[in-house]
Amino acid sequence: MPNKLAVGILGATGIVGQRFIQMLEHHPWFEVSWLAASDRSESRPYAEAARWRLKTAIPPAVARMTVSPAKPEGAPKIIFAALDAAIARKLEPQFAAAGCAVVSNSSALRMQADVPLVIPEVNADHIRLIETQSWRRTSGGFAVTNPNCSAIGLVLALAPLHKRFGLETVMAVTMQAVSGAGYPGVASLDILGNVIPYIANEEEKMEEETQKLLGTLNGNGVIPATFAMSAQCNRVAVEDGHTESVSIRLKKKAEPEEIIAAWNDFRAEPQHLRLPSAPEQPVMYLNAADRPQPRFDVDSGGGMTTTVGRLRRCNVLDWKFTVLSHNTIRGAAGAALLNAELLKAKGYLG
Repeated sequence: MPNKLAVGILGATGIVGQRFIQMLEHHPWFEVSWLAASDRSESRPYAEAARWRLKTAIPPAVARMTVSPAKPEGAPKIIFAALDAAIARKLEPQFAAAGCAVVSNSSALRMQADVPLVIPEVNADHIRLIETQSWRRTSGGFAVTNPNCSAIGLVLALAPLHKRFGLETVMAVTMQAVSGAGYPGVASLDILGNVIPYIANEEEKMEEETQKLLGTLNGNGVIPATFAMSAQCNRVAVEDGHTESVSIRLKKKAEPEEIIAAWNDFRAEPQHLRLPSAPEQPVMYLNAADRPQPRFDVDSGGGMTTTVGRLRRCNVLDWKFTVLSHNTIRGAAGAALLNAELLKAKGYLG
């Protein structure tokens, strides 16, 4: 449609790049017009360059597109980036310097002081950091990032509690799906019948990003939240969906029904603005004793709803519960897409 905004995808052949394509196929505001990937994919039709791993078919128009060089020349002004961190650290600033709005899923710029790390339901006001970026002043370009796939589900569950009761301590143990490692990811003989208690840099990302996300915007920077935070991260033989066992201590005393109400009643700017990718209910509490489970609950809200269950008292802290979120939708492509929708609604994308 002529009124849609043209967007490009950096890292289009990877799993997250494929999720972007899938979620943008019928999007009312954005239309994929440009794809870029590694040198080996350059100049090939996308259907030949990508080993498509999703359950839906490649959109025909995208299948016929030629993969472009990963350079700003000829790219549209809105770029979704799905790059490995080392590559993103080089390429994303190039696109921002060329005047592009870079909406990134990479970890490369997340902790940079002038780059917003955003979950629209949690800290939409942090997008104002865009105005402090040198790219914005010189070319009009900027970069916005979404969190790590394990942090985003956790923070969506923590945010309503932090707002109502305050957090003193958070401890989280993750059981993370293999799709979070990309494709081909973890070798089958390493993960089948096994749990791998190490994901490089994951624990540090969860701890740092959680405190930045729940921090306070103060002028030209973010003051991180001050609660104590500890994460342990594990890879498990699940296809999609990161499950987390969480224990918390609250500043203010709360009853179980108050905590559950905080989750179920939680609504924020994306819901008020009716952004296209925003779930009607961003956090949902499940009453069944054995839920949430990836097999049954990971696609809640089109993969954009975080499900929570098993709230009970903790003998060490105050409360413990289980969190589940879809790692390649809400934890990756869907998170960036919702950020882009927020940027458009706020006038940053023209």
